[in-house]
Amino acid sequence: MNGELLIEARGAVEIATLNRPERLNALNEGLVDELNAYFGGLADRKDVRVVILRGAGRGFCAGLDIQEDRSSDETPVLRTLRTQTNIGNIYRKMRACPQPIIALGHGAAAGGGLSLLLASDVRYATPDFRCNAAYIRIGLGGCDMASSYFLPRLVGASLASEMILTGRFIDAERALRAGLVSEIVGQDELLDRGLALADEMLATSPYGLRLSKQALNLNIDAQSLDTAMAIEDRQQVILSVTEDHREALAAFLEKRAPEYRER
Repeated sequence: MNGELLIEARGAVEIATLNRPERLNALNEGLVDELNAYFGGLADRKDVRVVILRGAGRGFCAGLDIQEDRSSDETPVLRTLRTQTNIGNIYRKMRACPQPIIALGHGAAAGGGLSLLLASDVRYATPDFRCNAAYIRIGLGGCDMASSYFLPRLVGASLASEMILTGRFIDAERALRAGLVSEIVGQDELLDRGLALADEMLATSPYGLRLSKQALNLNIDAQSLDTAMAIEDRQQVILSVTEDHREALAAFLEKRAPEYRER
């Protein structure tokens, strides 16, 4: 790796920092490869229970680095398809990894950078945060990098259409009102707030946390109420026979912190 994605371990939490501040953390091939490798490898890493994603410097992520030289022997169509697929795989892997991802947005999150936030599980933002679905501004379709999937589900069809059909920015206050972010936090407090939320997640059982993210993923597209409840029933039946469930129940009754053993 080239150091364009920095990983810092804080116990069972890892802080992943986009580290191209001179380019507002724009997505070049190196950073895309590192993000794919990192999120793709999390499924087998039971030592990591929560991930915090943030950007170095003045902004979160400016989206695709359109100034990078991507010339190759491929035809333009194949080259563009490869770029689309490689970047898109990041968001697939973020949703597929069992660890909750807490995104800390500051400054600008544009295009593919916005999608990094959308593919996360919880989003906090600073007062200077702003974001847009930038694609339509450079002569492309406004629906890109899963924006047409994530945005309507997070903010509703009207605001999603406004953002996708214009490429306009929305600020932190509007993002909060729309439910795109959970809270607006001062820049100096942002990482601490993310770590505090991660600590609350760590107080849950490891498999309970993983299966809860899985159920949320599946049920956002559930075909019916019965389908969603069947998935919930499945996870509760599985978890009810674990040692960690018995330990959590005993700890609750005894008014102490649980000591989980299953990983």
